[in-house]
Amino acid sequence: MRYHYVVTLRRDNEKAVDIISFFLCLLSILAFVFQQINTRKFNPFFTFAALLVSVGLVYNFVSSKNGKQVRFKNWLLISGVFWLGMPYLQWLSAIFFILAFLEYQAKYPLEVGFSNEMVVINTLIKRKIPWTDFKNVMLKDGLLTLDFKNNKLFQKEALDDEEDDVDEDEFNDYCKTRLLNANQSGLMIES
Repeated sequence: MRYHYVVTLRRDNEKAVDIISFFLCLLSILAFVFQQINTRKFNPFFTFAALLVSVGLVYNFVSSKNGKQVRFKNWLLISGVFWLGMPYLQWLSAIFFILAFLEYQAKYPLEVGFSNEMVVINTLIKRKIPWTDFKNVMLKDGLLTLDFKNNKLFQKEALDDEEDDVDEDEFNDYCKTRLLNANQSGLMIES
């Protein structure tokens, strides 16, 4: 599908995802160490697991202090693999694998594509919305507003994209035209 406009929106949950991922990795380290203390014997498998995930957390901490974007995907995957070797709660590995997969999607900027036929919100499962479902669509001062006919309102701040700065008036005129065409075709079908 060809989009006439694509608006990239800011994700607000990135810090929460990082905090949850950090604590899950920390919980894994503690579980691997506890397993060795509980059995009262040295186990190189769990020692290596605890050290590897610890190094990953330190690496992410240093990277975040240097202003780099951190990803916990690899450390969640590694923790999940080592949870498979635990004598209990092996099912937690499935949760770690799922969360590692979902972390990228949760941090990826949300994109909304506007075509002549519909508006597509690019999430894990693409949400396709026909123009007839909207009362108004507007981009004003970097804030995208989708006003639905069922009284739902979607508002998100757009990312500042220097290279593809589209004139807000041009975008709003396009949306008005699409809404007018959708409403006129809807009236013709009802008649």
